[in-house]
Parts: sequence; structure tokens; C-alpha cells
Amino acid sequence: MEALSFMIEKERSEGIFSGIQTPLNGPMVSHLFYANDVIILGDWSNSNIANMVRILQVFHICSVLKINIANSNLYAIGVSNGQIKNMAEVIGCQADEFPFRYLGLIVGANMNRVSNWKPMYNLVDARLAKWNAALLSIGGRITLIRSVLECLPNYYFSLYKAPVQVVKDIEAKIRNFLWGGSNSVSMVHWVAWDRVAMPLDKGGLALNKLKNINISLLVKWGWRFKVDKDKLWVKVIEAVHKSRSNWDVFPVKKSMGGGLVQYSESDGKDIG
Repeated sequence: MEALSFMIEKERSEGIFSGIQTPLNGPMVSHLFYANDVIILGDWSNSNIANMVRILQVFHICSVLKINIANSNLYAIGVSNGQIKNMAEVIGCQADEFPFRYLGLIVGANMNRVSNWKPMYNLVDARLAKWNAALLSIGGRITLIRSVLECLPNYYFSLYKAPVQVVKDIEAKIRNFLWGGSNSVSMVHWVAWDRVAMPLDKGGLALNKLKNINISLLVKWGWRFKVDKDKLWVKVIEAVHKSRSNWDVFPVKKSMGGGLVQYSESDGKDIG
């Protein structure tokens, strides 16, 4: 993967391949790697896409690692679906559109909508379906809540601020399980959740409120944003969102929607 990254960087420096230039002289982003998953970003043009395909072919010849083009997906912003489909047929990959799933997360979706959190609901329901709360002691249920149920949303919570309704719904499932209920049977909650979530020395069961978990995980990014100034993601956020207005942790342009890349009509380019 280091070799592939070097090849893309070299072609980009020689002007053979054009990545995405962020505003305000920010960094140019051309590829993002995670293990053996790759996202390649660039200006939408026949020559640019063809050059990237050639880079992948050369990498295949040099490394003898076969790239599964058929299982790769092509996306674009500001480009018609017909153009995407035609280009995908030429390359031999699949045409797709936003939002899409990557590394278990939904990319390009409005996470303020409860409907986009359905995978999290399904994950919690699937785990609860394997347990019979009526056959577990109260201590066993508390252990499962601490070690499993409170941890399941962490991946989503570490990147997205959960809507209030999502937190309420998942906590309702946890509370019902605590008191011996199930998805089909609701039990009486004998103690208020605020009391249950208090520390042991305060008379509670030391369970966590999901809202506090969500905020704690997101605050970590605020700290990293302040101290990791040389990181690529920090430079991209500053380039895209920085403005003259004051901000506490992150610069945010409220006029900009979600997504990997924004399309700007002022630069006169379609980017994919």
C-alpha cells in the first residue's frame, strides 16, 4: 500500500493525475487508505479517470496483487447518473451513489435523521435477541449492559452526534432489558434511570448515560484537532470550514451539508 501511495503521489506531482484541491490553499487530497481499503478522489474527467486506471494496472503488474475492479464502486458529485454509469462500464466497476457504507459507517448521509441510525437499532436488537433477560440475574444483566450494550454504539458515537430520539430509543431498550423485559415484553422500571446511572457510592449501579458517552467520544476529536495540527484531517477541516467567525472547538460552515467533498460552482469543476 505504501508503494501504491507513492505511485499516486508521483503521478499527482507530475500533473498526470489531479486530486481534490481544498479551498484556501489547503491540502490536495487524492487518496485515503485504511488497511486494504482505498478511496481515490479526483477531478471528474475522462483523462483523469483513465490515468488512475493505468496507475492501478501498473501497480498490479509490479506487485502481482490483483485489484478486484468488479467489486469497486464509482461515485461522483455534480455529475449525472448516466455519466457515472457509462464511465463505470468502461472501467468495469459498479456505479453507485451517495450515501454509501464504508468501514461500517454511512458516508454522505444526514445523521441528524433518525432513519439513518437504523443499523445501530438493528445491532442492539440482534444482540438482545440472543439473550433471555428472564433467565439472567440482575447482576448478569448489569454486566452485559456495561460490557456489551453500552459499547455497541461507540463506533457511531465516536464520529456522529446522535439525535436525542436515538439516545432515548436505545436507552429504552437497555432499561427494559435491565428490568427483565424483552423487545416484545415491557417490564416495570422500578427505579428512575437517573438514579440507576449514578455511581455506586451515590447509590446507583454505575451505568452510563449514552448522551454522556457520545459527548465524551466527540470531545476527543476536539482535543486532537487542537494538538494534531500536522494531521491531514485537521488541515482539510480548516481549509473547508474555516471562516472569520469565532468558534469554540471546530470551525463550522453551517451552510455546507454533509459528505466527503463539496461541489463549488465558483471553481467551475465537477469533482468525483
